[in-house]
Amino acid sequence: MKTLVRAGAMALLLATAAAPAAFAQTAQPSAGSMFQTTTLNLSAYGETRVAPDKATINLGVVTEAPTAAGALAANNEKMNSVIAALRKAGIAERDIQTSGLNLNAQYDYVQNEPPKLRGYQASNQVTITVNDLAKLGAAVDATVKAGANQVNGISFGLKDPSAAENAARQEAVKALAAKADLYAKATGHRVSRLVNLSEGGGYMPSPPPAPMMAYARMEKADAGAPIAAGELNVRVDITGLYELSR
Repeated sequence: MKTLVRAGAMALLLATAAAPAAFAQTAQPSAGSMFQTTTLNLSAYGETRVAPDKATINLGVVTEAPTAAGALAANNEKMNSVIAALRKAGIAERDIQTSGLNLNAQYDYVQNEPPKLRGYQASNQVTITVNDLAKLGAAVDATVKAGANQVNGISFGLKDPSAAENAARQEAVKALAAKADLYAKATGHRVSRLVNLSEGGGYMPSPPPAPMMAYARMEKADAGAPIAAGELNVRVDITGLYELSR
């Protein structure tokens, strides 16, 4: 009787111990399950072109004088005139920002002689945002007449790029779907569903070279410096994962 009880208990214990192992084994996917679904991981982009509606330009004043105080005083006087000219040209105060202020000693160098102090150079740069491109050329001219002697660069942009980006997104999705259909047909499959979609990229603020006709129009209109805005290229990149079926 005791022997039978021990044997039964031993069998029950062994069965209980084996149960988790058996459960764990059935819960694990088989080695070939990862290859039961055919997928495509593709990328595409969409583009649209749009005229800019704002510009950012960097300009400044550089002055020299025998003393540091003299160079800085002369620079301050001219820069105040430049800022006043910008405001008169219709540029709001919030769109004028100081982006650089420097004062440096200037030396003359002669071979085999120690450097000789020639004087001091003061420079002050401002970055301005022009929200009405019709005022851009006149604003630049006004600042030069007021004393600005540096114009370092210009870039164009969009006040609200969302509409252009949405148009580029639609083009990107169309391109991605067309590419998925092409690969599916080429491999004897059909697209079953879109599993995942991710996005990257945005509009590029640099326009292509402007046509010469735009320069000619601005010169005839006497709108100031001949500045052509051209168009911006708005691009959105996307990546998608598709599931295929036979």
